[in-house]
Amino acid sequence: MRIKIAPSILSADKDNLQKEVEEIEPYADLIHVDIMDGKFVPPITFLPDEIKNIDSKLPKDVHLMVSDPEKSFIDDYAEAGASIITIHAEACGDITKTIEKIKNLNIKAGLSINPPTPLEKILPYIGQVDMVLIMSVNPGYAGQKFIPEVLEKIRKLRQLKPELDIEIDGGINKDTIKQAVDAGANVIVAGSAIFNQKNRKKAIDELREASGI
Repeated sequence: MRIKIAPSILSADKDNLQKEVEEIEPYADLIHVDIMDGKFVPPITFLPDEIKNIDSKLPKDVHLMVSDPEKSFIDDYAEAGASIITIHAEACGDITKTIEKIKNLNIKAGLSINPPTPLEKILPYIGQVDMVLIMSVNPGYAGQKFIPEVLEKIRKLRQLKPELDIEIDGGINKDTIKQAVDAGANVIVAGSAIFNQKNRKKAIDELREASGI
């Protein structure tokens, strides 16, 4: 399965988002957009218009770390150009209904769980989604340390769904990417490991090389 690199613009220069995206666009597969509402997690990040104003051929991989995403966020970020919208199992009252709302907008749907949440919580829904996102840090802030215990969830999920896109987000760098890929992740979110480097092409190339694939 091909490895996809999704640079997280949470670690980019927010005042120069277009320039930052242009620097990674030729070398990446997706733009990972972390949306936080100050409720589900403490920070507040990008507004819909900020994401809509990003001009890129790369798919916008929108990760909603928000409470009650079905109330307004899904419509807002669909309009902002999301290609896939991922919701958190911990934040939804009706997961199936929320997935259906995303798909009715002709957008791919993803489902995410935090490190403490067991994989079993989302198993009833994995046939409904296009991607599962396993968080390898507790969500909220960039630059956190990778939690290796989540890898077992990825291994189990890959055995159950050999063709499913499995995304991992949190603490991914040259030292941890191979663990994630070996466990079965194929969509790799990296923020600090890319945007904290001057040469973004080199940073992405080094991640791909370190993945072993």
